[in-house]
Amino acid sequence: MELPLELKEKLENIGIKSLNEMQETAFETIQNNANTLLKSPTGSGKTLAFLLPILQLIDKEKKGIQCIIISPTRELCLQIEAVWKQLSTGFKVNTFYGGHSMPQEIANLSDLPTLLIGTPGRLADHISRNTFPCKSITMVVFDEFDKAMTLGFHDQIEFILSALPNIEKKIMVSATAAVQIPKFVDFQDFKTLNFTIKEAEKEGLFFQKIVSTENEKFENLIVFLSQIEDNQAIIFCNQRDEVDELAMKLKKRKVKASLFHGGLDQDDRERALIKFRNKSTHYLITTDLGARGLDIPDVTYVIHYQLPTKGHEFTHRNGRTARMNAAGVVVLFLDPNESQPEYIPTEIPDYVYSDKLSEIQGSK
Repeated sequence: MELPLELKEKLENIGIKSLNEMQETAFETIQNNANTLLKSPTGSGKTLAFLLPILQLIDKEKKGIQCIIISPTRELCLQIEAVWKQLSTGFKVNTFYGGHSMPQEIANLSDLPTLLIGTPGRLADHISRNTFPCKSITMVVFDEFDKAMTLGFHDQIEFILSALPNIEKKIMVSATAAVQIPKFVDFQDFKTLNFTIKEAEKEGLFFQKIVSTENEKFENLIVFLSQIEDNQAIIFCNQRDEVDELAMKLKKRKVKASLFHGGLDQDDRERALIKFRNKSTHYLITTDLGARGLDIPDVTYVIHYQLPTKGHEFTHRNGRTARMNAAGVVVLFLDPNESQPEYIPTEIPDYVYSDKLSEIQGSK
């Protein structure tokens, strides 16, 4: 597909020479259909897939907000904003989310943006305060819609839509194939683009397992981390306190790691991501909050220190690696005394340690 010269130049400015198949298809489909449902795995480039056609559709002569993007998390809102700014679009963007200064957000609206990005709760708050006019908005994007529903933003999204009388184009984006669309979205005659694939069949994604009893698990993790050297790894636990506990145990062993979960202040979460992105720390310990919606490139390993309770979270966790055709490794810590969930692929090979592991186990 031949992109307009202006868009090609913007992409080249951020180091992208060509779009992938999903992005090319979305570029054409979103422009030519009133309602589009895009289903594509985490890490496939969905943000660019919907921002480019939006940029193409914006009316340069029109004043006011033209497009609103509803995203379930602050981190994902900031990621979308960053991509928009990197494209040097020339159109103002504002991003609103909880924990941010409401007076500052209202002040930023003195010069209305063309693109408005926000979390459901904060956008609903602004609309209830009448801080910006809604009549000029003709496009709405529901990013990570499945996650927004899981997090309980049903009422806020319904309220936001009820306040937008002139919507001509709806774009719904999901990393999950079986997304449920509520009636209030009024999503009729939509075009579906389904690029989801089974994670076990994802090209460049490799699975390995480390069989460990609960008593062996932490020592096995220490040895494993020592053997992957400076590669980036995300370590998943199920609960916030389990993230905190593992981070404390690693710190005692002088292993530097950032931690990321919903119980931390926004500033602490952003600092953790910055340190992980710039490789000040090579390990990020997180709950499923870190499974999607974060702009984290070059992650070689995803480690399931604790298996998730649901199969779709397993898929989203794995999507943090093998992104954009790069290779990645998923490592599962499995207890031999426990039955394993059905979502785990069969015949996963064992991770092969050096002799260090047998030495540690033999000393217990």
